[in-house]
Amino acid sequence: MFDIGFSELLVIGVVALIVIGPQKLPRVARTAGHLLGRLQRYVADVKADINREIELEELRKMRDSMHQAASEMQKAASDVQSSVDSELAKTADELNKAVAGAPPPEAPAAEAPKVEASKVEAPKQEPKQA
Repeated sequence: MFDIGFSELLVIGVVALIVIGPQKLPRVARTAGHLLGRLQRYVADVKADINREIELEELRKMRDSMHQAASEMQKAASDVQSSVDSELAKTADELNKAVAGAPPPEAPAAEAPKVEASKVEAPKQEPKQA
């Protein structure tokens, strides 16, 4: 954190010894050590809290993007289902019209299978689930 070399620490120690005195210096050094330890723990706790908040925000963003992707997938699935249903309804209508009318001219009447018009029905649509 600070760029302090051994010679600078030695100068600080000598000045502290002269100013504080040899009897009080160990007690002051111990108190300073405790305070520095508390300061380091506090800084580490703050860093850990900040990292947790950053990770939590990233998880929230990821969750929101997954919800958005899921809703887009549901919309696409419902679009596909509605297009398939409409195509099935058109095909059923065409089959009903073909069965009600005469067989096509290129197919002989003996080879054409007979299907009753009441047997071909449009597919029943099930209620959509949300």
